[in-house]
Amino acid sequence: MKRILFTLLMLLPLVSLADTPAPGMYKPVNPPLPGGKDGKIQVVELFWYGCPHCYHFEEYVEKWAPGLADDVEFVQLPAVFRRNWVPAARAHFAAQALGVLDRFHRPYFDALHKERRRLFREEAILDFVEELGIDRDEFRKAYNSFAVDARVREAMKYTMQSGITGVPAMVVNGKYWTAASLAGDFERMLEVVNGLIEREREAAGTAP
Repeated sequence: MKRILFTLLMLLPLVSLADTPAPGMYKPVNPPLPGGKDGKIQVVELFWYGCPHCYHFEEYVEKWAPGLADDVEFVQLPAVFRRNWVPAARAHFAAQALGVLDRFHRPYFDALHKERRRLFREEAILDFVEELGIDRDEFRKAYNSFAVDARVREAMKYTMQSGITGVPAMVVNGKYWTAASLAGDFERMLEVVNGLIEREREAAGTAP
C-alpha cells in the first residue's frame, strides 16, 4: 500500500508538468500585442489559404475550437508575409464584412487544396464566390473597399509584430506564439495553446 501511495505521489508532478508547456514549445511576443477585450483570452490563428499545412491544420481547429470556454475569444486571421498572400486575405475580410465567412472559408480552402484550383486573382475569386451563391458585385465592392484595405494592412502589421516565422501559428493573448515547428506536431501545438490559456487564467485570477 505504501509503495502504491509513493508511486502516485511521484506521478503528481508529472501530471502538473503535462499541463504546463515547456519554454521551447512557444516563444514570447516582444513587445506584447493587444490581447482579448472584456476580460477574454484571445487566441489568434495566423494562416494562409494557399498553405497546405494550414489546410491540414484546419481539421484540428474544427474539432478544437467548439470546445473552448466562454472566456476565450478565437480569431482566424490571414497572415500576410508576401504580396501574393494579399488577394486571399482580401477575400477573407470581404466575406467577413458581408457576413458570409462561414459560406466562404472552408469551401475556399477545399477548392484550393482538394480541387487544386488556382484562385488567387480577383476575377478568379469572384467567379468562385458566385459559384457559392454569393453576390458577385457586392463581394467585389467589399473586396476593393477602404475597410478591407485597412484590415489587410492591420493583418500585415500583426503578422510582422507577432514574431511568427511561418504558418500556421497561434498567438495567445498577444503574449506568446507557438507553431508545430516548436511544439512538435499539430496536436501538441493545441495542447501548448491550452496550457497558455490556463496560464493567462491563473495570471488574471480566473482559474477555477
